[in-house]
Amino acid sequence: MGPSILDVFIQYWPLFLKGTLGTLRYAFIAVGLGSILGTFVAFMHLSKNKILSSIASVYANILRGTPLLVQMYIAYFFIPIVLPILNSVDKEVFVLIALILNSSAYVSEIIRGGINSVDSGQSEAARSLGMSASHTMTKIILPQAIKNILPALANEYIAMIKETSMAGTFMLYELMYTRTILANKYLSWQPLFIIAGIYLLLTMVLTTLVKKLEERFSVSD
Repeated sequence: MGPSILDVFIQYWPLFLKGTLGTLRYAFIAVGLGSILGTFVAFMHLSKNKILSSIASVYANILRGTPLLVQMYIAYFFIPIVLPILNSVDKEVFVLIALILNSSAYVSEIIRGGINSVDSGQSEAARSLGMSASHTMTKIILPQAIKNILPALANEYIAMIKETSMAGTFMLYELMYTRTILANKYLSWQPLFIIAGIYLLLTMVLTTLVKKLEERFSVSD
């Protein structure tokens, strides 16, 4: 059986802490940069220009319709082949690119859904009063849409925390990678229970914070 779960955690907690911080970091980068890119994609999708709207739709459907792990493999192996100049770049960057692109696809749908949730009559009323489209969006639509967008973005961060577990496949130091390190010390099952517990704790804490955020927005309504 080997040492207990508690013994392994006490002995190797610095490894688990480093892995947890790595997981939070990768998730933050993916959702943060993914939100910037996803915002552009969302507005492309909402555009009256059919070409831009179609490009955004195809982009989101491909990234949401294919496994993240496959996207990671493509980014990790294919990008350096297509762009040999990037061979000197840290391989971590390619995995992060896959995470960012994947997150941007989901964020674009979150933002698009949040904007579409606002009653179209308000936009029409603002335009009838002479407000420009951009002014209507920034002053009327977005302030209301943000109440739906922010909690959903927080949930995307929670989801990304779990999805970064696949980054360990490419030797990125995140929580799941600690299992690979400890496997070399002949610890097979104990790290898995510790990792599962940490993931559960992270998601429970963040989910509670998201619920508080949603309640605050509902009260303000």
